[in-house]
Amino acid sequence: MDLDAYVLAHADEWRRLETLLRQRRLSGAEADELVEGYQLVATHLSVVRTSAPDGALVAHLSSLLARARNRAAGARTGSWRSIGAFFTERFPAALYRLRWWWLGCVAANVVVTAVMMLWLLDNPNVEQSLLSSSEVDQLVNEDFAGYYSEYAPSHFAAQVWVNNAWVATLCIALGILGLPVVYLLFQNVANLAIIGAIMTRAERGELFWGLILPHGLLELTAVFVAGGVGLRLFWSWIEPGALTRTQSVAREGRTAATVAMGLVVVLLVSGVIEAFVTPSSLPTWTRVGIGITAEVTFLAYVFVLGRAAHQRGADGDIDRRFLEDRVAARA
Repeated sequence: MDLDAYVLAHADEWRRLETLLRQRRLSGAEADELVEGYQLVATHLSVVRTSAPDGALVAHLSSLLARARNRAAGARTGSWRSIGAFFTERFPAALYRLRWWWLGCVAANVVVTAVMMLWLLDNPNVEQSLLSSSEVDQLVNEDFAGYYSEYAPSHFAAQVWVNNAWVATLCIALGILGLPVVYLLFQNVANLAIIGAIMTRAERGELFWGLILPHGLLELTAVFVAGGVGLRLFWSWIEPGALTRTQSVAREGRTAATVAMGLVVVLLVSGVIEAFVTPSSLPTWTRVGIGITAEVTFLAYVFVLGRAAHQRGADGDIDRRFLEDRVAARA
């Protein structure tokens, strides 16, 4: 390749990109031009490295590429359009791509909870070994229902949101290790099964389900999604497929981060329901109906919006253009 001719052919494009980088503010069209410009520079850099590796030119283009990438990434991250794209493309596509992992997690935990409750109902001596008679009475008659109205709704919503977000984050963050995720999920369903069995034995099953279902459907689904994504992260280094283990873990780690950020909003919704709907004076069927509506809306979000986004090529990973540019800059 004739390096001088190549530089002459693309010098105007590089100068234009430098001009855009010097501007403090960019219009929408200029921001789009900036993104297109740094994609071109990434291509040019790759060509120069491969065909005519001139050190000074490579350094110049690498610097220009890094500045353009940082500016483009900053503009995208701070824009409402980027936020909208996250919730209409990246997050639902991630949920859809990983659907079999978290749906399997949902099914397994539902089965374990049901089996545990039935076993506890058939073995009352286990209940007696866990709680004294006075503690059971306190739980059945006061503590369980009182828990949802003990604090002001706004404070309670914040409390349960933080707690549930922490559990979901742990499921994802510890996913690489595998077993901690299973332990966290088991602790969660064991607590549900024990309280459910105690309330059912005391003939307060209607109260139990009437208070659990409004918020619990969406809340537990979010936790199980986090568990399934965490287990997928664990499996990414056990069975990396066509990728190297490093590439496989990196890809699933980025997708797991996408899911973690999105679940913060899902758990905020469930927290609001738990604080304002669950303890309200609305009829039980209305409160449960709100919970079912929230759950159906989430599933529609995944299997309608997420499926469409996935078919368009989104998979929950970060924009591939940023990854390609980083590879080009490091090559």
